[in-house]
Amino acid sequence: MGLKPLAPALLAAGLAVCPPLHAAGPTPAMLSNTCSACHGAYGQSVGPSIPTLAGQPAEYIADAMKKFKSGERPGTVMGRLARAYSEDDFDAMGEFFSVQPFVRHRQDVDAAKTARGRKLHEQSCKKCHLDGGRESEDGGVIAGQWAPYLSITLNDFMTKKRPMPKKMAERMEGLSREDIEALVHFYASQQ
Repeated sequence: MGLKPLAPALLAAGLAVCPPLHAAGPTPAMLSNTCSACHGAYGQSVGPSIPTLAGQPAEYIADAMKKFKSGERPGTVMGRLARAYSEDDFDAMGEFFSVQPFVRHRQDVDAAKTARGRKLHEQSCKKCHLDGGRESEDGGVIAGQWAPYLSITLNDFMTKKRPMPKKMAERMEGLSREDIEALVHFYASQQ
């Protein structure tokens, strides 16, 4: 029989009639609520191995989700989660997170490694990771991201577990583990 024919009787009895869930489709905030369990409220991560999504470029988030869905980008949980969403959903999530403020948490960093990382950034990374990593030509915001997340990501790039952009691969060629650790300290130190 459905709710529509019953609505007048339910209203007369003082009972509310709820519209069908997602009648107009889920809002970007609704879509993004799923992400908060791991990435924090509004994408502001408090988990050191999980990136902050807040303040990331919308296209970067949508592209990452598409790559998780296709399997091009490996992830522990993200590939399975991404399969439940459409490209329009990814675009909406990207827009939602892009306007949220990026919250940087103070992290313990080594001053000598940070100084070395700053020099490496100036030599190899600053053309794409602008303003100390606060902006990016093609990627996400890395200044102030959690050090463990940065370390995992850079290790995945270096071991080819995760595809690295060609120009990044050229710049990172020849960097040692100590260089990578110094870059992590530099980016994690950015407030």
